[in-house]
Amino acid sequence: MNDSRRLSPQEIAETMRDRIRAGELKAGDRLPTQAELAEEFGVERGTVRQALRLLQEAGLLSNVSKGSPPRIAQPQPVRDEPQPTMVGLTPRLVEAFGSPHVRIDAACLTAETLMLALGEPLRQIHEGRIRPESIDARILLPSRDINLAFPISVQSPGDDDPVHKRWLDQRNAQGHVLRHNLQSLRSSHGIDVRVTFRALPFTPPVKLYLLNGSEALIAYYMLTRREEEVYSQTLEMYDTLGTESLLFSFERRTGQRDAAFVDQSQKWFDALWETITSDLTLS
Repeated sequence: MNDSRRLSPQEIAETMRDRIRAGELKAGDRLPTQAELAEEFGVERGTVRQALRLLQEAGLLSNVSKGSPPRIAQPQPVRDEPQPTMVGLTPRLVEAFGSPHVRIDAACLTAETLMLALGEPLRQIHEGRIRPESIDARILLPSRDINLAFPISVQSPGDDDPVHKRWLDQRNAQGHVLRHNLQSLRSSHGIDVRVTFRALPFTPPVKLYLLNGSEALIAYYMLTRREEEVYSQTLEMYDTLGTESLLFSFERRTGQRDAAFVDQSQKWFDALWETITSDLTLS
């Protein structure tokens, strides 16, 4: 490339991506040597090596080793389509519990979905199929002291809103069950378990699950207007379809874009945990 300006590693990597997208370079093809690429792009070999590293991190190269030009990787299989949260979360938790040290961070409106989805990995632990050494669960739930955006009564939501009371009862009951089910593994299997709750000062618009720092799963709370009997009275309310919300998965191993989403989601969660949240007592 005859250009007075030297190309950056990012620009060279993008040119190679374009060739892969256009089919000029196909899965299994061997790349030119670093010397040949350096001559083609008019740069030093160190710049070429940086560009190849970017392509490797994006999962576009395979057989990367010294002394042998890498090959174009086989396309990554298309991941499953987003599934309802209750369907999609369980298998991801089972995989996460296959690690020796399990870390679950969750930010949600209630612990219902997480509590139910944990049933399968706990069953596999009791059957002896998986055996983590430690489990650390950190869960962010809305504070009882805030005015929730949802769920709320359509008519005159206030301090005595029975819909809010129902939500609080559910939040506490589900949290107690989740904590009991995990902590019981201490006595039954000798697993080091820690379950901690903190209170959010706002209503979360999404539910977020971070698994072992390697995967982020996110779902939007979809609001609906409906009627339900609450404490012997029929109320019209704005509520969420939490378990039916579609769950989107981002995995660090998939490439730079997903890895960045996982990293930023973890930083967001950690910042909330360490700053504006407060101790939460389930009562």
